[in-house]
Amino acid sequence: MNEAKAEADGGAEPVAIVNRDGAGCFVILCDHASNALPAGFGTLGLSQADLQAHIAWDPGALGVSSRLSQLLDAPLIHPTLSRLLVDCNRAPDAPDLAPALSETTEIPGNWDLSDKDRAARIALVHAPFHNAIDELLDERAARGWPTLLVSVHTFTPVYKGRSRPWEIGVLYDRDRRLAGHLISALKSDSSLTVGDNEPYAPSDGVYYTLDRHGQAQGLACVMLEIRNDEVANAAAEDIWAQRLAPLLAEAGKAVCASGAVANETN
Repeated sequence: MNEAKAEADGGAEPVAIVNRDGAGCFVILCDHASNALPAGFGTLGLSQADLQAHIAWDPGALGVSSRLSQLLDAPLIHPTLSRLLVDCNRAPDAPDLAPALSETTEIPGNWDLSDKDRAARIALVHAPFHNAIDELLDERAARGWPTLLVSVHTFTPVYKGRSRPWEIGVLYDRDRRLAGHLISALKSDSSLTVGDNEPYAPSDGVYYTLDRHGQAQGLACVMLEIRNDEVANAAAEDIWAQRLAPLLAEAGKAVCASGAVANETN
């Protein structure tokens, strides 16, 4: 395994930026967009079925994110490599940055990684992803454009034997400016079961990207978690994007109209 390999398959860049000059108020982040692995890493000892499963990526998340980017005229930033290689939504010193066990699946290619191996993986995609976000946010600030961050993820209907009833979850930490509007709007739809910091919460360690680039910088931010059977094909991804775009737009208007800059706390 070549831990120093610095390119994705076919020489693709490890980070993609879509609609960089989008003038809408949102910037969309999709930490777990891809299940791709660079050729030098093989399959990390996993089967092709494993690499198609949720442990390798968030199925449907990129499709929803891409459509939201269009509907909201929003820049979209995402890694082009699997979170099994390195999880861009974890701190560099997090134990599960390159997990040896994901849910109930062992990842042989991540066993006994040296500090050098971890550093190489961080340099390959983690650092470029976060640097790209910083650069884009700096560009928007220089233009005087307001910026709100939304991170799009998906989750499995069943986790370790426990069924998850929520079609969508809205996650937030101290700053709930966007989350409060979205939860209220989504709960007004009687066909939905809406998770309030479910099926995950920042205390589970899943809020690194939004905390680093949003909450810590005073930018309103929110994470959306859609159950992945709800976005199992392109048509379903579009349905969810069409449902979420106007709700996000209204939440964004409310936050911008408030004139608040500093993060609110619960």
